[in-house]
Amino acid sequence: MEARERPTLRSSRVRRWLGHLFREWTTESWRPIAPAFAKPRPTTWSDAQVTFAWIGHATVLINFLAVKILTDPVLFPRIGIRLPGFTIGPKRLTAPALQFHELPPIDLILLSHAHFDHLDLRTLRCFGKSTTVVTARATRDLLRHTRFRNVTELDWGEAKTLKTATGEINVGALPVNHWGARKQRDTHRSYNGYLLERKGRRIIFTGDTAMTDSFAEIRRPAIDVAIMPIGAYNPWVQSHCTPEQAVEMANAAGARFIIPVHHQTFRLSFEPFREPIERFEAALGKTPERIALREIGETFVLPL
Repeated sequence: MEARERPTLRSSRVRRWLGHLFREWTTESWRPIAPAFAKPRPTTWSDAQVTFAWIGHATVLINFLAVKILTDPVLFPRIGIRLPGFTIGPKRLTAPALQFHELPPIDLILLSHAHFDHLDLRTLRCFGKSTTVVTARATRDLLRHTRFRNVTELDWGEAKTLKTATGEINVGALPVNHWGARKQRDTHRSYNGYLLERKGRRIIFTGDTAMTDSFAEIRRPAIDVAIMPIGAYNPWVQSHCTPEQAVEMANAAGARFIIPVHHQTFRLSFEPFREPIERFEAALGKTPERIALREIGETFVLPL
């Protein structure tokens, strides 16, 4: 939020948000969670293709020519601070398209930053030591009570070729416009987008980001798919892009197709439930074929 904003307006927004959180954690605790729009069938996917399924929020399951990738995995009904027997934090609006036991063996997990809706320790503790993790600078310590043994921190501009059981993949960390503190004072933590490259195909996963011009630097060679956040911009546009800005950044990266995420899963802001995807579709009204996925659970196969 801008420093020049009037204190009365800022305090009014804080009060509204605190009221929203109170409702989420109390009166809405009995609200049912809607099922996902569709159910992916990853056991039927071909390892000779690049296939995506939106599991919910920023969680995307990718079969990248046999390498199985999961972005920011969050699979439980609530996110937030975990206490014995319950979690204090927002409740899902829509269930994940797949439960943990329905996932294929995951070769690589990408963690964009430490916020509770992206780095969910309860979900991460479900995975075994055979899964490789790439995370942002100064966030490895958060994983110390998981079973992961192969954890790589990447800072902006750094890249590493990872060897998995199903093949090699190159992962590079991209600068984004966000913030990385998990709590109030751990501001030393970084935050990433990622560029994935394998056998001549290129994918970007941007995590969370507000508007930035940094993606223009990676447009050559072409980006096949850009996974872009489109929600939580009202009133947090300083750290989350609008749907129109997501399209602008994907265009700057030269992306052929766009997967819009970070909407329809948790109520983290004040825009209506369907507004982000409707604005996103309107922004791509002349080229709707570039929209790879619209609803939680849908599957997209990249044309080769």
